[in-house]
Amino acid sequence: MNQEERRIWLIREMQREMPQYGGIAIPKEEAGRRRLLRSLFNLRPPYPASEDFLRIQDEYLTELIRERGIVEAKELPSVGTDSRISLWKGDITTLRCDAIVNAANSSLTGCWQPCHSCIDNIIHSLAGIQLRIRCNEIMQEQGHEEPAGTAKITPAYNLPCKYVLHTVGPIITGPLRSVDCETLADCYCSCLELAAANGVRSIAFCCISTGVFHFPQEKAAQIAVRTVSDFLKAGDSVRQVIFNVFTDRDLAVYRDILE
Repeated sequence: MNQEERRIWLIREMQREMPQYGGIAIPKEEAGRRRLLRSLFNLRPPYPASEDFLRIQDEYLTELIRERGIVEAKELPSVGTDSRISLWKGDITTLRCDAIVNAANSSLTGCWQPCHSCIDNIIHSLAGIQLRIRCNEIMQEQGHEEPAGTAKITPAYNLPCKYVLHTVGPIITGPLRSVDCETLADCYCSCLELAAANGVRSIAFCCISTGVFHFPQEKAAQIAVRTVSDFLKAGDSVRQVIFNVFTDRDLAVYRDILE
């Protein structure tokens, strides 16, 4: 199969699995087919998949990720006084490192809104349906939603990294409180401790809670840098921490703090 054949096969298979979407016509243009496929990935419940489905999905995502390009974390320059810290603006799903951090919701099963632009959606869309299945298994075993400030680790499946660390940041609905700042620091600590316990040497952090969770960007960056710096001073289990940003504003904020 080529990419187009895989795309159509996966769309039809998920329409068969989810009959409520079976009446959606497959678009004639490639962009529309890409969007429909991602939407179905986002909507698919975490039930098991056949070996054929997983094989064709993995072939499709592997080629898609190759087309998008892969960035080697080890080639990123350090910034500031600690040579173990890097600052990089780009798409975290293109980064080849030991682990990337996902700003998850409390269900831990990814974003269910089709083609939403949040990092949770993008990570799950490119990792493959195995990630939602594994996260659901963790939640079923746990028996309750993931508390803010904690973290879980899963394989990264089709992503260039090895692991995904899922953490739930604080949601800001009014004035920022000290407990919100403490919870955000806990997110970074939980991820770093979990990384160290699993032999992770390089980890990339997104800007946790600063998107739809509305944590002020400057304060969040200060907490992130301080917490990571304190952890690195205490030991050398983690050799590289990458602060991954996606906007020029966040890049400037982190650069000011680190330099």
